Amino acid sequence: MFKKKLVALSAIMIAGLMTFQANVSADAVEEKPYLSLGADLSASQKSKVLELLGVKENELDQYKVVKVTNKDEHKYLDDYLDSSVIGTHALSSVLIEKRDKGEGIDVTTKNITYCTAGMYENALTTAGVTDANVTVAGPFNITGTAALVGAMNAYEDMTGENISSESKDAATNELVVTSKLADQLNDSEKAEQFLALIKEKVLSDDVKTKEDINTIIDECSKDLDVNITDDQREQIAELMQKINKLDLNVNDLKEQASKIYDKLSEMDIDAQGIFAKIKTVLSSIFAALSGLLQ
Repeated sequence: MFKKKLVALSAIMIAGLMTFQANVSADAVEEKPYLSLGADLSASQKSKVLELLGVKENELDQYKVVKVTNKDEHKYLDDYLDSSVIGTHALSSVLIEKRDKGEGIDVTTKNITYCTAGMYENALTTAGVTDANVTVAGPFNITGTAALVGAMNAYEDMTGENISSESKDAATNELVVTSKLADQLNDSEKAEQFLALIKEKVLSDDVKTKEDINTIIDECSKDLDVNITDDQREQIAELMQKINKLDLNVNDLKEQASKIYDKLSEMDIDAQGIFAKIKTVLSSIFAALSGLLQ
């Protein structure tokens, strides 16, 4: 009788242990959404931002909450924007949730006046961010340039993947350059497409020199009927030199910012760079000569 009770008790303990392990495993793989809040939000502003992000204040324990300070913002933006534009308060906030592999980046903005969803998507791909839903919100109309810092920091915490300082710098630089170009063109979508197309051609051809990058900029200007100043050309060329040092994969880039690149494809714009075309022509010539010599 004692043995039977011992066996029964052992079975109960094993079942309980298996249940406990299953619960621990489930908790271990659970990924909480990340919420990056501006450190200077007042109580009422915080409530407004959470409302826009679809987050209930009494459910904040279901999120991993991090803060972004104005010092963080100035660290990455001072080289590209006047301090008066960045301001003295960190207010922009970001909700970031992981998506399944291959689903790409999807950005939504609320109360953001300067940066569009496409600009964020372009910049985040440059930073190496992949497969994420990103919502950017302000308590009232704000530029949103600093929100990129919060998105990158939250992504690092969420995935455990380090985003290098070079990647963060290039992504921030790209966001500002695209935003300024959108102002000059009075067309945000065209500015997004222009930078995305240049980036794809530079990376596809592995173009490194400013002279060759300028050739690609000219080609893209014709493709999209965009007129830029010499100063803008210089800024874009310097940005592309930074981006080309990041070892980004072009196919991953197009997958992550698919909405922009799909649009370019629909416009029937040849994304193959001029140097890739030259290589293709030369390969054809060498192949023809080889055939003649056989």
